[in-house]
Amino acid sequence: MSSTPSTPSASRLPALPVTFRPTVTRVVLLTVGVLAFVVITGISFLLEIGGGERASFVFTAALFLAVLVLLSRPRVTADEGGLTVVNLTTKRRLEWAEVLGVHLRPGDPWVALDLADGTSMAAMGIQPGIAKQQALRDARALRALVEHHGAGPVTDR
Repeated sequence: MSSTPSTPSASRLPALPVTFRPTVTRVVLLTVGVLAFVVITGISFLLEIGGGERASFVFTAALFLAVLVLLSRPRVTADEGGLTVVNLTTKRRLEWAEVLGVHLRPGDPWVALDLADGTSMAAMGIQPGIAKQQALRDARALRALVEHHGAGPVTDR
């Protein structure tokens, strides 16, 4: 069975379920967050300050860690039924037929999904920030999955 450029071969498709996430960015964010929490909390116990001030140090460190955990949350999970897109504060489930296009153009901060209702949606789980080549591979794989499971070949606008 031969395949044309517009029809992805089954051998090129990642096995489902598959999760795309900016792994390097996630590792950096979580490492910095945990280290900052430990350092700030440690400093609060080394200083000769009252309990309320110490608690404010620990609270600030926990708040900083929470923000970095939130920033490390984005992912795109593909399974037989469709996509689950998790961005910073939102999570949305999409059926394959709802996704018409996958775009990651030069300068884009993350992948954009063209949806059947005429809107587009950010998929922050694939972002070229630190690991550009990985993001390009992930975007191509997601595009191939959308072409295979969706309404057909995806064309770029």
